[in-house]
Amino acid sequence: MTSTIDAPALAERLGDGSSPDPTLIDVRTPAEFEAGHIPGAVNIPLDELRGQLDDLRGVLHDSDVVLVCRSGARAGQAQQALQAAGLSSSAVLSGGIVDWEKTGGPVNRGRQVWDLERQVRFGAGSLVLTGILGSLVAPKMKWLSGFVGGGLVFAAVTNTCAMGMALAKMPWNRRGTAPAVCSVDQLTRRR
Repeated sequence: MTSTIDAPALAERLGDGSSPDPTLIDVRTPAEFEAGHIPGAVNIPLDELRGQLDDLRGVLHDSDVVLVCRSGARAGQAQQALQAAGLSSSAVLSGGIVDWEKTGGPVNRGRQVWDLERQVRFGAGSLVLTGILGSLVAPKMKWLSGFVGGGLVFAAVTNTCAMGMALAKMPWNRRGTAPAVCSVDQLTRRR
């Protein structure tokens, strides 16, 4: 079951003094995080979060957690992973950092990069165009476009994205990153 919180409700909870602030975990790539994130958020990319579930279970067992990504999709996947590991007290920031910014929430800004979803659109579009243009010279190149189209349909049906996961591992999306264990250490020190 997906639990969500919208940007205005999160803004109200942060720093209101009536209760401890929720732990903010941003599951985007390190480059996306560096480009702009909610102050106080800790970056644990989705693929690394899945590998740190045992450590996170120990650190977050009684924490109020809000998961953040660009739009809410990756945060939803992170929430499912945390729930499967026995951590059920997390919420997804609905609309992600996009809605947070639209409502005027504060954002720490750094080096600007294309977000992962934009990189996927560029990569998929480039491959489809290459397949179509290439098929003018080599007719079998049309299958590249078909393969990419099939992959996009599969990604939509399963709410996963192999191209996105591959792009997240590219060097330009990892610049300035620290290992996830350091992020888990940051969470431990906050407690």
